[in-house]
Amino acid sequence: MNGFIDIIKKWTLPVAMLCGTGLYLLFANVDALDKAGDTLLPFFQTAVPVLLFVILFITFCRVDFKQMRLTRWHIWLSLLQVLMIAAVVVVTKCFFPEGQGLIFMECVLMCIICPCAAAAPVITGRLGGNVTSMATFACLSNIISALMIPAVFPLIDTQVNVEFLPAFFMILRRVTQILILPMAAAFLVKHYWHRFHALVVKEPSLSFYMWAVSLTIVTGITVRNIAHSHASLGFLLWIALMSLVVCLAQFYLGWKVGGRWNAVLEGGQALGQKNTAFAIWIASLYLNPVSTVAPGCYILWQNLVNSYELYRHSRNPKAHL
Repeated sequence: MNGFIDIIKKWTLPVAMLCGTGLYLLFANVDALDKAGDTLLPFFQTAVPVLLFVILFITFCRVDFKQMRLTRWHIWLSLLQVLMIAAVVVVTKCFFPEGQGLIFMECVLMCIICPCAAAAPVITGRLGGNVTSMATFACLSNIISALMIPAVFPLIDTQVNVEFLPAFFMILRRVTQILILPMAAAFLVKHYWHRFHALVVKEPSLSFYMWAVSLTIVTGITVRNIAHSHASLGFLLWIALMSLVVCLAQFYLGWKVGGRWNAVLEGGQALGQKNTAFAIWIASLYLNPVSTVAPGCYILWQNLVNSYELYRHSRNPKAHL
């Protein structure tokens, strides 16, 4: 029994994804549960941002707010992301201006333009990285995405109706709810409610296991969205393969760039771990619905990379240094 629990602890994220997939298949294929699944879907969709708020609140309670400042790796990774977005726009305009090629390039764009995951500091902390530096980059990355998305979407697809300022403020409002509010709450608790703060930070693994619960729900919703997609199986497989390549490339580039400033862990998480729930939401608002499949697949790939990093860290805590 203890061995089984140890396996779950070492492979928490893959177990969470398998549970999410299994639960969806159970509800989808058992007639008695099918209607219950449709009824519970809005509840699960609401539960994810609530869980994320609590997870980030717990994580930010460990952040040293006085140390939150921009560093060179923050700037270089941000510039790299902007350059990759520009390259996608140029390739799309020159070679894939319409049809299935355009949809495929929209999928590529969504895997790159979406911001660093708000929960990236959770994984970074679990790996022994600098949570404060990651929290700083998460804020910067979300602001950049809020600026880039309404500017780039009309360029890549002329039929997209996006007005810059309304879209910018809509995205910024969501970023505030997801990222800024839990940070502000953690700041107040840390500086003015010391007993509660001590209680929150007492269990270092709490935010990680709450993230695993959130991942279970998100995986189930993602599998459902892929299953209900109207695209052909072959095209979906190409999108899944592309998202894998982009995911690995972004982690690799993040490790390389971050490593120049002794931030290998932070660089990989900053560029590789994406806020895919945000990407699915924004793609469903403005782009072809099939483009939501790419960030859905990206969820699986980035958490497999995270799982490997966590496994490697458990065997050798200094493996990345």
